[in-house]
Amino acid sequence: MSTRVFSKEELAQLRGFPEITRDELVRFFTLSPADRAFVDPGRGRSPRDRLGLAIQLCSLLWLGFVPDVVTAAPPVAVARLARQLQVDPGELEGYGEREQTRTDHLRLVLRYCGWQTAGTLELEEFLLARGMEHDAPSLLFRLACEHLRSSKVVRPGVVTLLERVAAARAAAQRETYDRLAHLLGETRRVELDGLLVTDLEIGTSRLRWLNTGPTEASAAAVKTEVRKLLFLRSLDAHTLELSVLPAERRRFLAAIGRRCSAAKLARRDPQRRYPIVLTLLAQSAADVLDEVVQLFDQALSAKESQAKHKLTDQLAERAKHSDDKLAIAELVLPVLADPAIPDEEVGGRLRGEIGMDRLRAAMAEPVTTRLPRDHGHLGVLASSYNYLRQFTSRVLEVIEFAGGPAACELLEAVRILRELNATGTRKVPAQAPRGFVPLRWRGCLDDAVAAGDATAYRHQWELIVLLCLRDALRSGDVYVPGSRRYANPMAYLIPPEAWPAQREEFCRLVEVPSDASAALDRKRVELDEALGELNGVLAGGTSPVRLDEDGNLVIPPLSAEDIPREADELKDELTALVPFAPIASVFIELDRRTGFLDCFTHAGGAKPRSRELKRNLIAVLIALFILSPSRQRGVDQHRCVMVSV
Repeated sequence: MSTRVFSKEELAQLRGFPEITRDELVRFFTLSPADRAFVDPGRGRSPRDRLGLAIQLCSLLWLGFVPDVVTAAPPVAVARLARQLQVDPGELEGYGEREQTRTDHLRLVLRYCGWQTAGTLELEEFLLARGMEHDAPSLLFRLACEHLRSSKVVRPGVVTLLERVAAARAAAQRETYDRLAHLLGETRRVELDGLLVTDLEIGTSRLRWLNTGPTEASAAAVKTEVRKLLFLRSLDAHTLELSVLPAERRRFLAAIGRRCSAAKLARRDPQRRYPIVLTLLAQSAADVLDEVVQLFDQALSAKESQAKHKLTDQLAERAKHSDDKLAIAELVLPVLADPAIPDEEVGGRLRGEIGMDRLRAAMAEPVTTRLPRDHGHLGVLASSYNYLRQFTSRVLEVIEFAGGPAACELLEAVRILRELNATGTRKVPAQAPRGFVPLRWRGCLDDAVAAGDATAYRHQWELIVLLCLRDALRSGDVYVPGSRRYANPMAYLIPPEAWPAQREEFCRLVEVPSDASAALDRKRVELDEALGELNGVLAGGTSPVRLDEDGNLVIPPLSAEDIPREADELKDELTALVPFAPIASVFIELDRRTGFLDCFTHAGGAKPRSRELKRNLIAVLIALFILSPSRQRGVDQHRCVMVSV
C-alpha cells in the first residue's frame, strides 16, 4: 500500500534523516544545560553512548521519531553535538550495534522529554476528522505527522501510519454515507440513478449535461442554463441541506462527480456513488443559479457594448456631416454680415462661392437634431430589444431578486416587468416607478410620454430596468437568495444574534469601549483636543492651514515627508544582511515543511506518474509569478532563479 502513495525514494526519506537546514541545526541540535546533564550524568556512559543518546534526543524533537540507523544522522548535526559534548564525532561509529542499547536510550529520551508512543483511538479520531475534510493520503499522512509531533507522540512506522490513513479514509466514506442516509430514500435513489443513464431527449446523461458549461454568453446559452435550473428545481436540489458534511468534503465529492463519467459512477458501489451524485446535485443547483445570473449580465453587457461601438460610429459620421455644414456656415456668415454687399447680390455670390453641388449635398442631409443626454445610447440599444427579450423574460421568471431599502423602487419595477411578461401586457402602468432611472435616461422616457408612444416607452423603460438590475447585482444593492456569487452582503457580517457574545472580545481586540456612551465620550475628548490644537495653529498665523476671508478652513496639499539619510543607509544595511534565497529553494523548503505540492491534483483525476512532478510544478509556479501582469513592472526587483524543465 505504501508504494502506491510514496515512491521508493520518498519512503527512504520518510524513514531516515532528511537534509537539515541551518535554522533546524541551531534550533534542534543545541543542548541546554539540562540536556547535557541528562546525556552525560558524569559516570557509567561512554562517549559513544553519550553522542548516540544526544542524537536520539535531538532527532526526536526535530522529526517526531528517531530513525533506525542513528549513525546516518547529518554529519553537521553530529559534529555540532560532538563539540558541545567535547567528544570525537568518530565515536558515533558502531553505535546501535547492540539493538537493546538503542532501544533503552530511546525509552530514556521519551521519559525525559515527556513523549509517549502512538495510541490507536486518539489517532484514529484525528485522522477521521481530517479524512472528512481531505482525501489525499499523502496530505493525511503529513497532517498526522504534524499532529503527533505537536502532541508529543512518537510517529509509528511509515507503513503502519499509512494503514491507519487508509482505514481513516474508508471510515470517512462510511461516515459520509451515514450522515446522508436520511436524504437517500428510495425515490431519491431512483432520481440519482436516473442522472447516470442516457436521456433520449438530450442525447446524453443528465449528469454530463449538468456538468457541461456554456461556451459563450448568448441568448441560447442563457436559455439552456435556465432549463438546467428548472430541472434541478424539479428534483428539489436547491432545498438539499448538506451542512452535516464539512464544506471541504462537499467540494471534494462534487469534484469527483465532475471528473468521473456517468458510466464510471454507475459502476461504483452505492455507498460511494450516492453521496457523490447527491453532493454534485446540491452544488450544481447553486452553480447553475450563479451561471444564469452571470450569463444574463454578460449577454446584456455584450449588446450594450455593441451599442456603444455603433453609437461611436454614428457620432463620428454625424460630426463629419456637421463639420461640412459648419464650413458652409463660415462662408455664409461673413457675406450676410457685410453691409457693403447689396441684398440682391447675396444669393448669387453665395451660390458662386460655395457651389450648387455642395449646397444641394448639404440640403440632402437630414436636419441635425439635438442629442439626448446619453447621446442616443439607449436608442441604439433598443435595436437589440427583440434579441434581449429571448432570454431576459425567462431570467426574470425563474430568478428571485432581493435587496435593501435603496433598491426598493428597482425591485418593484422588476416585479411589474415580470407581471407584464407573464400576462402579455404591452403598456407600462402609469404608477410604475421611475425614481431609480439614471438622469441620463429620464429625458428619453419624457420624450416618449410627450409623443404618446407607449411602445417606445415600454422598450426604453424595460431596457433601463434590465441595465439598472445588472448594475445593482454588480454593486450588491440587489442579491439573489440561494446564490453564492450574488449572495446577500449581510451574510459576510457578524449575525445580529451572534454579536452580543462576540462584542466584548471584538472591542478588546480593537481597543474600543464596549459601551456606546463611553465610546462617544472618548471621541468627544479626542475631538476637543484636536480642535484645541487647530485653534492654536490658526492663532499663530504662520501655518499653511488658515481661514480665508469668508471664514472657510483652507488646508493645502500635504508635502511628502523627507526620509532621513540615516534611514536609507539603515535600510541598505539591513537589505545586505538578508541572505540571498533562490525562489526555487524557497518552494522546495516550503514543500518539505508543509507538503503543499501534494495538494495539486490532476485536472482529469488521474494519478501522475512522473518522478519530476514536483520539480515541474515549481517551474510552473515560478513562470506564473514572473509572467503575471501585476509583476511585470517590478520583475527586475525580484531575484529569481528559474528551474530548467
